[in-house]
Amino acid sequence: MVEQCEASSGVSDPGQPRSGTPPRYTRRPGDRVVRRAVLRPEAVTLAAPKARRRPRPPALVPVLGFAGVILVGAILLSLPIATTSGRSTPFIDALFTATSAVSVTGLVVVDTGTHWNAFGQAVVLALIQIGGLGFMATSTLLLMLVGRRATLRDRMALGLTMGTPEPGGAMRLLRRIALMTLIIESVGVLLLFLRFTQEMPPGRALWWGLFHGISAFNQAGFDIVGGFQSMIPFQRDPWILLTMAVLITLGGIGYTPLADVLRCRTWRRLTVDTKLVLSTTAALLAVGMVGYLIMEWNNPATLGHLPWGDRLLNGYFQSVTPRTAGFNAIPIGEMRDQSLVFTIALMFIGGASGSTAGGVKVQTFSLLFFAILAAISGRESVVAFGREIPPRQIYQALAVVLLAIAVVFLVALGLTVFEPFDAIDVAFETVSGFGTVGLSTGITPQLGPGSRLFLIAIMFTGRLGPLTLALALAARPTRRGIGYARENVKIG
Repeated sequence: MVEQCEASSGVSDPGQPRSGTPPRYTRRPGDRVVRRAVLRPEAVTLAAPKARRRPRPPALVPVLGFAGVILVGAILLSLPIATTSGRSTPFIDALFTATSAVSVTGLVVVDTGTHWNAFGQAVVLALIQIGGLGFMATSTLLLMLVGRRATLRDRMALGLTMGTPEPGGAMRLLRRIALMTLIIESVGVLLLFLRFTQEMPPGRALWWGLFHGISAFNQAGFDIVGGFQSMIPFQRDPWILLTMAVLITLGGIGYTPLADVLRCRTWRRLTVDTKLVLSTTAALLAVGMVGYLIMEWNNPATLGHLPWGDRLLNGYFQSVTPRTAGFNAIPIGEMRDQSLVFTIALMFIGGASGSTAGGVKVQTFSLLFFAILAAISGRESVVAFGREIPPRQIYQALAVVLLAIAVVFLVALGLTVFEPFDAIDVAFETVSGFGTVGLSTGITPQLGPGSRLFLIAIMFTGRLGPLTLALALAARPTRRGIGYARENVKIG
């Protein structure tokens, strides 16, 4: 009897035998084929799959990025190599300065022009540019410069910070914003340099022009004049004040409205958002200038000692800076109480969404204004420039304003408990921090460590709070499973 070992399948190839190999056996009737398993079972132990980490939401990336930049800046500023005296700066003061620079606020506890040397001032200037352009925008630009591509998640976070949900659109918008920033800042720096060369050596004039030009366009309010004077030494210099005012205004308007104006060229073709920004900005500038001139015209400590032409110049400059630049050509601490209250209102409103300005933004303010007009006229819909505004955006604007008021009130109340200053000075300082303005009545360097931490928190919140809240509200899906019966309530 013949035995033949075959594969486990039991199938043999009846084809021709290969050369050099023994001929294959052909199965005959009556032969018994013994089958043996060639493959043996193998036990394989697989490691349990690791639990996948839940990715961070894109809106959280800028928050963590700004916090990291602030921490690095604080460490650099606390080093002895950053000061003119060669001594280290207390970390709380360095942290306050770094937060103020990244949030483009301008509140300071040490004088920028005399306390920091060239290295320290360069660190402050870098923090201002990062804070003004945005952490995500800055980091993405750096990746582009070294030839790397940003990830999809980075592009989504960038789009959220710029108000553009499409990642591709965010990248295109970033390139245009970077180009516009470079052009405007370069022109401003050149104009300031030409003027400063008449007062100081060219090297120092270039540094002054660079620092103040970037600080003005980014609404930072930092200056290196020295003595906490800001622009007071130049209150009779229209070249410097008007150049700074134009930089502040353009930075407070932002790229999108400016690009819309260049593209459309006529008022009728502009978007509603651009019309809201331009009209509200112009109205606030006019009302601000008239208000300051009326309230401070005869105040010898502010405008009263100036010729009428310089009074008009400083009245206009002062109407520009509270939203949210932080420069001042008249001493804020010498202003009358009604002027301080008026300034608080301007600081709270701020500049345009998507710009380097802070505050609750002019679009938010204008939407609530049109909502009030609709309520007074009895209309159920809010209409602005011939377009109906979705009710959801009105709710978002109302939420941003009410939460901002709550934050400012709580922080101001806490500061009045720990600090001996007048309530109006504390309120002014608090709104200046929340609106990322930087104007001060002079009490900031006198605040204790606890109060400085309060201001650090509110500056950070003011830079990211309204934006983060708006993104959270906008990203939340609308679900209307059931409807409810309507019923009126008493109002007023």
